Amino acid sequence: MTRALPVLTVLAAIILVWYLAAIGMNAQWAQDQAARAGTTLTTGQLIADTLSQDRPVLPAPHQVAAGLWDGIFGQAITSKRSLVYHAGVTLSATMAGFAIGSLAGILLAVGIVHDRTMDQSVMPWAVASQTVPILAIAPMVIVVLASIGVTGLLPKAVISAWLSFFPVLVGMVAGLRQPDAMQLDLMRSWNASRSQSFWRLRLPSSMPYLFASLKVAVAAALVGTIVGELPAGATSGLGARLLSGSYYGQTVQIWSALFMAAALAAGLVVLIGLIERITLKRMGLAR
Repeated sequence: MTRALPVLTVLAAIILVWYLAAIGMNAQWAQDQAARAGTTLTTGQLIADTLSQDRPVLPAPHQVAAGLWDGIFGQAITSKRSLVYHAGVTLSATMAGFAIGSLAGILLAVGIVHDRTMDQSVMPWAVASQTVPILAIAPMVIVVLASIGVTGLLPKAVISAWLSFFPVLVGMVAGLRQPDAMQLDLMRSWNASRSQSFWRLRLPSSMPYLFASLKVAVAAALVGTIVGELPAGATSGLGARLLSGSYYGQTVQIWSALFMAAALAAGLVVLIGLIERITLKRMGLAR
């Protein structure tokens, strides 16, 4: 309970500020509606109206919670109104992109660590690739792939992989370079080959770095998938849910989809954390 108290205090403060912001941002609409009707709202009526509008500028926390509940438990999973359905669509592309990006990052990292030419040629391009805004890249990827008949999951997975490979690349390079010169000299004194040094020294040393980067990468992959859903005119996925909400001014729908995306990202990070704990324990690297 003592450990949870600071977290609960911060959470309560956030909710309080959120309610105050919702009242302030939604008050103008309530006052305008009352002026058109020729009535005057009391303070209590004004507060009640700002927290119960159908299309508020800023939904109150209880409205978002109700939207989440309805989207998760109030709809059939196969329904286009179900957040579970849309999250499943986004998750499939996210995991595909995450797998592609992670594999690419690991392979590039191995090449960079073992080949000086690759280090000097590939690493600068990898860094430069992350300076281009993903919002500028996504429409081009969608259009180019659609022109050759590639649609559906793959274009979103490519955008997802674009964002997720870099954290894995950087983390894996740092991890593979973690062994110092003395440890590498010791392996050479035992007549170990480069492959033996990799599997028995470099790879185990890189595991904590790899899992730390995977947690960042999976969150980035989710962002990439949602961004990829926006210019594609998708009818399913959390990105499509955000887009349709913005078209029709359904702010509660937008915020519900945002919180669903955040919960999905948190769940993926927790899952990787559990895999990390099991893996490091089996390798004898757990603290």
